[in-house]
Amino acid sequence: MRFYVGVTDNEWYAYLAQLQPDEVNFWQPGGTMVFRAVDQYAPFLFKLHSPYNFIVGGGFFVRHSFLPLSIAWESFQQKNGAPDYLTFRTAIMKYRERSGRDGDGDPVIGCIILTDPFFLPKDQWIPVPHDWSPNIVQGKTYATESPEGARLWEEVRVRLKAAPALAGNKAADFVVRERYGSEYLICPRLGQGAFRVLVTEAYNRRCAITGEKVLPVLDASHIKPYAEGGPHSIDNGLLLRKDLHTLFDRGYMTITEEYKIEVSKRIKEDYGNGREYYQMHGKSLLVLPQNRMELPSREFIQWHNENVYVS
Repeated sequence: MRFYVGVTDNEWYAYLAQLQPDEVNFWQPGGTMVFRAVDQYAPFLFKLHSPYNFIVGGGFFVRHSFLPLSIAWESFQQKNGAPDYLTFRTAIMKYRERSGRDGDGDPVIGCIILTDPFFLPKDQWIPVPHDWSPNIVQGKTYATESPEGARLWEEVRVRLKAAPALAGNKAADFVVRERYGSEYLICPRLGQGAFRVLVTEAYNRRCAITGEKVLPVLDASHIKPYAEGGPHSIDNGLLLRKDLHTLFDRGYMTITEEYKIEVSKRIKEDYGNGREYYQMHGKSLLVLPQNRMELPSREFIQWHNENVYVS
């Protein structure tokens, strides 16, 4: 199994260690390099900046995405490692100015999205492996097949096993040793921010109904609301323009199991208008995920039609 050790902004780590969130955005200020070091759901460990040469926690890699700074804040808010948007933006711009990048507007940043983060108490911090070079700026990939990688991952596992509450009784279960001694990863639960990003990418950043591509006006909508037991999973999501998201959540619009749009007559009855929306009635969704496993679940569609949609 391959896992990654990323060099972490110390203030980012300290803030999140106090917050104890269910997910984090390990951001990259430059917004140019795609993170491909490990597979989805592989461990991603946090190493503090020198002189603190210790591994102090970690999480599990969900996805890398390039997002405008404002969208990254909307998606993860304090889980970006800052108490407010201004502090978050200031931290980003500090790094961008050092590299000579433009600090105006709404810059695009890299977002490494991690779920189920854990933060080790100081007396449990792990010294960096012997082969760690002080010249490493971003991070390094290890494999459990190598002596250093196996030794490091075992130290992490020992700490999580001894105190599973560090990761909410979850992280120690993600890597299961079975099947002839090989390790495989179990998909962890996603948070709200990861759900938004994954749905956005699955729909190619376009509204499922209209094809709209202006990212700030698009929302990741749950088909079955999270408050009603709907999961943060792509097959329980639709990427919708904000007004369509509102209509969908309030039951004025739905989709069929054949992915066709239905618009309730109640819009006109309740508001005396709705011509634009009635033009969508009966049409097929314009955008759908290419991966069949990410298509809207018929189970969740049926639930929405029976419990939310007003015909």
